[in-house]
Amino acid sequence: MLDDSKLVSRAIGGDQRAFEAIVQRYERTVFNVAYRVVKDQDDAADITQSVFIKVYRKLGSYDPRYRFFSWIYRITVNESINHLKRTKRRAEVDCGPEARGRGTPWESLAQTEKSDFLQNALMVLKLDYRVVIVLKYFLELSYREISEIAGIPEKTVKSRLFTGRQLLRDILVRQGYAR
Repeated sequence: MLDDSKLVSRAIGGDQRAFEAIVQRYERTVFNVAYRVVKDQDDAADITQSVFIKVYRKLGSYDPRYRFFSWIYRITVNESINHLKRTKRRAEVDCGPEARGRGTPWESLAQTEKSDFLQNALMVLKLDYRVVIVLKYFLELSYREISEIAGIPEKTVKSRLFTGRQLLRDILVRQGYAR
C-alpha cells in the first residue's frame, strides 16, 4: 500500500490509477465530513464530487510539507461552507449513532431530544464557531489538525472553541434545555 506522498507524486505524473487510489482512500471520509456540515446526503455527495474535482485540478499545488489528509480535509470543509453559503440553508449536525439507541425506550427518547436540542443550537451558531466545534467534538481532531484544515492559527481555534461553547451554552439555556 503506497503512502499519500507517493500516490500524489504518481497522480501528478499522470498515473490515473494513483488518483483513483486517492479517491478510494478518502471518499468515505470526505463524504462524512461534508455530511456532518450540510446534513443532506445528496448535497454531501455533490460536495464530495466537487472536492475530488478540485483535488485533481490543484494536486500540483499541494505542499508535501503538510499532511495530505489535512489538505483534503481543508478543501472539504471549505467546499461544505461554500455550499451552505450558496444555498443559505441551515444544516444540522448529527450527534452520531453513539448518542442514540441506548437503554430503555424512555432513555432513547431523552437522548434523541437532547441530540435535537444540540443540533438546533449548533445551527444557530455562526459558521466559524460551528465548524471548529464539529471538527473538534464530532470528528475528534486535534487543535493542530483543525488549524491546518481551517487555515487559522491554533490560538484562534482555541478561542473559537471557547467562544463557541459559551454561545452554545447560552443558546441551550435560552431554549430551556440547560441552566
